[in-house]
Order: sequence, then structure tokens, then C-alpha cells
Amino acid sequence: MIDLTTGYLGLKLRSPLVVSASPLAKDIGNLQRMEEAGAAAVVLHSLFEEQIIAEEQGLDRMLSQGSESFAEALTYFPALRTYGMGPDAYLEHIRKAKKAVSIPVIGSLNGVSTGGWIRYAGLIEAAGADALELNIYFLPTSLEMEGREIEASYCDLVEAVKSKVKIPVAVKLAPYFTSLANVAFRLDRAGADALVLFNRFYQPDFDLEALEVSPQLNLSTSHELRLRLHWVALLSRSIRAELAITGGVHTAEDVLKGMMAGAQVVMLTSALLKNGIGYLKQLEAAVVEWMQAHEYESIRQMRGSMNAAAVAEPAAFERANYLKVLGSYQ
Repeated sequence: MIDLTTGYLGLKLRSPLVVSASPLAKDIGNLQRMEEAGAAAVVLHSLFEEQIIAEEQGLDRMLSQGSESFAEALTYFPALRTYGMGPDAYLEHIRKAKKAVSIPVIGSLNGVSTGGWIRYAGLIEAAGADALELNIYFLPTSLEMEGREIEASYCDLVEAVKSKVKIPVAVKLAPYFTSLANVAFRLDRAGADALVLFNRFYQPDFDLEALEVSPQLNLSTSHELRLRLHWVALLSRSIRAELAITGGVHTAEDVLKGMMAGAQVVMLTSALLKNGIGYLKQLEAAVVEWMQAHEYESIRQMRGSMNAAAVAEPAAFERANYLKVLGSYQ
């Protein structure tokens, strides 16, 4: 009997297959279908910092005031209702989700500043969430903001949230740091229970006919997994925080690679949007089939077996591999 169980954020999970934050989680019926298909846990869609600010400071009224006077201002700011549920509705959704499914439900906060995050971290815990994911989605555009300021703000946020809640806290990061290893180390030291690698930045495109900047959403592909594997393989040997891979998980091979790199779980959404929620069952069956064929008895047995501490050539994850890769192209 193949043992797929794993641990993540203090939770014992039936498998490493976790559904990442997405609009799919807004529907309770979808959450039930995820559980039926074999999801080990689900990260709810995010509560956005903008929504918290709107509730606490009346930002929505401030942004819309006078917009009727200037035609070009009508759509400059997105209507806050398009972000999804407001804060109170989000908390109620957590309560309903916990009643509807038995798998762990992980709340998600999306933003960067402390502010309302501290308060809502506590409210999300009180609503029954089993853990919390801080989805740090921040694009620094100020010419005067230094990298160390950004990194310090992340660590301050983690410390502040950890001081407020008792449930485990994961931090979802983008890969765009001068020294990602150092940032991971500092977040680990700040108290992050897990790091989720990596957030995907959704960048706009140019519409050449309308001469407008248009939002574009492209689903991930397995090709994006390599960056995640690289950093999980490096970090899993050296930090206390658990590691989750998100972005690029589509096949059984992707799942297995993530485990061998040293991840506790892999998270997926694009694969479910492409193939349906029921694809989780097919994915798990393919993982079990591969493990049986290759005589693996458990996920624990393979975890970290190809991280930087385990492979014969650790330089494969570092610069020494650069020329080898360039020379490998035929």
C-alpha cells in the first residue's frame, strides 16, 4: 500500500496535493468536489488588502468621489467589488467551508503592509481557518525604495502576524529578490512556518488597435516548474520552514519532482481550470502508479532525495552548471 501522507503547516494531509488560492474556492460546491476528488487541503481565494482598507477607511467612497466629472477617470480604479468578497463575507465563507468539508481550509491574505492584516489574521483564525497564507504581491515602482526596505517590511509583517495568531502561517513569495536565499532565511527566522514558491505576477499586455493596456491571464505550464524545483532543492537543505511549490504543477511527474526537491506539498489551480476539479483523482492515481513501478513505498521516502544536499553534483543548482547547460543545446 503506497503511503501518500505528508505534513504541512502542522497538518497531517492524506497526500501532497493541495489546491492553491483561486476563484474556484469561492463556491462551497467546488470545495466539496475538491475533497471528493482527493484534495488534501485547500487554500481559499485571497482577501485583498484593498478590501480591508476600503472597509476600515472608506477608500471606495474616496476613490469614486468626483469620478463622474472626468470621463477618463471612470474606469481608472477597478470597482472594489470586482476583487471578490468583502471582509465580513470572507470570514463567513471560512465558517461555511469548515462545515462543508473535512479537509484543512487555509485562509489567504493578499497585500504587503501590516495595517488591517494584523486584525484580519486574528479574525480569520477565529472564523476557523486551519492555517493562514500571506500572499505577498507587491510591485515596487518607486525609484527611491531600496530592496532592503522591502525585505524588512516582509519580515516585519510576518513577525506582526505571528504575534497575533496561533495557527501556522505560510508566506507566498515572488522570486524577484537580489538574494532570495537570504530573504528565505530571514523569513524563516521571523517565524514563517512555511514558504510557498512562487507567486506569479500577472503582467498587462498592449492592445495595439485600441492603444490600451489590457490585463492578461495566462495559465501556468509545466515549464514554469523548473524555477520552483531549483529553489526548493536549495532551500530544503538549510531552513527550518516547510516548503510548498505552486505554479507549474500539472502532471504526476511534476508532483514527484516537487517531492524529490524537498517540498512538503505541491499546489495547483491551472491544471484544474484546464482539466476540471476531477483531474485531482487522475493525478493521484498516476502518482501512485509511478511510485509502484519504481518501488517507492511512501512520499517520505522520496522527499528531498534530489535536493542540493542529496545529489552527487550540488553544483548542478549553482553557477558551475551554467556552461554545461549552454553546451548541452544541440
